[in-house]
Amino acid sequence: MATKIRLQRHGRKSYAFYPIVIADSRAPRDGRFIERIGSYNPNTNPATVSLNFDRALYWVEVGAIPTDTVRSILSREGVMLMKHLRGGVKKGAFTEEEAQRRFEAWKASKDKSVEAGIAKLAAQKSEDAKARLEAEVEKNRAKAEVVAKKKAEKLAAEEAAAKAALEAEQAEAQAEEAPAAE
Repeated sequence: MATKIRLQRHGRKSYAFYPIVIADSRAPRDGRFIERIGSYNPNTNPATVSLNFDRALYWVEVGAIPTDTVRSILSREGVMLMKHLRGGVKKGAFTEEEAQRRFEAWKASKDKSVEAGIAKLAAQKSEDAKARLEAEVEKNRAKAEVVAKKKAEKLAAEEAAAKAALEAEQAEAQAEEAPAAE
């Protein structure tokens, strides 16, 4: 029986998450499986992977063939590197302690780069928020200037109308006094 390590699709439309399973290669994608070894959620940034490292390593070593996506997930998590290092130990190239030391060094550098990426995303997010805030403040300032200009024009028009009305009343009062004087 040929086994595969592959993803099963779960979740709703446009928001899928994937359990990582060991299945017979003849079984359908979302059909029967032998064992669930983890999950992959691409909806988060960065994508969230939870993986039972020991079981994944066991299945890779006994010959389960991962799909392309699962192979990249396993590589990112270090399962493929550990398989490679264990192969070196079996051939006598180095000791088990040396293999573990190399794996820990790789894991530390990987964690450091992931943290740097997350920090970069957070900094970019705060920078974008600051830029949006500045743009909004500038837009509000421009809008306030337009509103102030309109209010000033309206006030000037009201003053002109009031002045014209006052002059009209004075002219009317003078016109009423002028015929009375005749």
